[in-house]
Amino acid sequence: MMDALLVDDSDTMRLRLRRLLEAKPGVSVTDHADPAAALVEAQMRAFDFVLVDCHMRAMDGIAFIRCIRTIPHYAQVPIVMITDDVSDAVRLAALEAGATDFLDRSVQGVELTVRLRNVIRLAKAVRRLAEQAAWLDGEVEAALRHMREREEEIIFRLALAVEYRDNETGDHTWRVARYSQIVAEGLGLPPEMCRNLYLAAPLHDVGKVGIPDGILLKPDRLDRDEFDVIKTHATIGRRILGGSASELICLAAEIAESHHERWDGGGYPKGLAGAAIPLAARIVAVADVFDALTTARPYKAAMSFEAALDCIRADSGRHFDPACVAAFCARWPDIRVAGGRARAAIRPVTEPWARVPTLLREIADAAPAPTGWRVRDPHTLIAGEGGPEAEPDGSPTQTRPEPVPNGAAGARADGRGGRPGRIARGRPRPPPAAARTDDARPAGA
Repeated sequence: MMDALLVDDSDTMRLRLRRLLEAKPGVSVTDHADPAAALVEAQMRAFDFVLVDCHMRAMDGIAFIRCIRTIPHYAQVPIVMITDDVSDAVRLAALEAGATDFLDRSVQGVELTVRLRNVIRLAKAVRRLAEQAAWLDGEVEAALRHMREREEEIIFRLALAVEYRDNETGDHTWRVARYSQIVAEGLGLPPEMCRNLYLAAPLHDVGKVGIPDGILLKPDRLDRDEFDVIKTHATIGRRILGGSASELICLAAEIAESHHERWDGGGYPKGLAGAAIPLAARIVAVADVFDALTTARPYKAAMSFEAALDCIRADSGRHFDPACVAAFCARWPDIRVAGGRARAAIRPVTEPWARVPTLLREIADAAPAPTGWRVRDPHTLIAGEGGPEAEPDGSPTQTRPEPVPNGAAGARADGRGGRPGRIARGRPRPPPAAARTDDARPAGA
């Protein structure tokens, strides 16, 4: 059905054109003598073509065309000017206002019928093009959404593989991602930036795939040379992720390189200070350290959230950007939710990494073999068994022990603990004498 809008303050002309239009199959006509009322209805309905008189008492046809062309739907809709003024000045003004064609009032019989038929055909063609354009827009949007989902899934699978080598669970990855997103929101960053930071943050330690196991998994304090090797993981991460055409991967490269820089300039690899450190890296630095402090490891108990928050505050202006620390503190209730300290407030959501299965661990023969699973509730990763539960007073409870085969490695080289259940490579290592982290000073420093 084609809908026509007819605007003419002449009752005779309006009735004549209405009869001719409605004689065409599939054409419905709405007519108005008042151009202002016609404009109001045009805003509420999507007419396929418009016929308007040039000379009306309330508003001339040229002014009407200018007004209706400002309504988004009528940018391409055919508009025919009805006139008995054949002067070039009037026609040029009408064309500049947006008229598609002219219809002379004096036209009679077959010519008038053919002209109206051509207007209807043109309107049908414009409508088909608009529908096809809308369909193509939908297809492009669906394709882009699919590509983005695949990009997100690839990122989280890669992050999980890195975490598998360097951590006993993937919980650290997901928590750092969520903490980073919360801080970004607290800073008032655009929603798209907050989402991209959430997706890029899990790759902050991707460079550790290039660190030898003898150093990465060393349970005790590093010497100076070993610490220098550990520090190269920031540069390696940049090398792995840099140069991508993807905005998301470029952001991840920026974070991987700079998340160990310090606000006071004492970090690595470049010794950047203050605002010279990329904002995304400053945000992830706070999230990464906070999660390390509040996570239980084989060589240490987890700090309570409140004690870890005190540590973050104490390093504001030294290790961390004061603005990031302020945003972290301002969103403290959300931080507690993300860390599993307020489960009642958690609502199920669908995240890209919900499609990512856990990786099977290498285990001793005596231990039961686990089975792969897919995450149905993302917060089971964010607030799962990898971290301690908090008692009402805020102190962590004892975590559930996991089977460790004879000869298994103990604490990990970056201070995030060993991998319970993983068969050790080479000779059994003695229990660690003291815990250390990536940012710890090497022995003898």
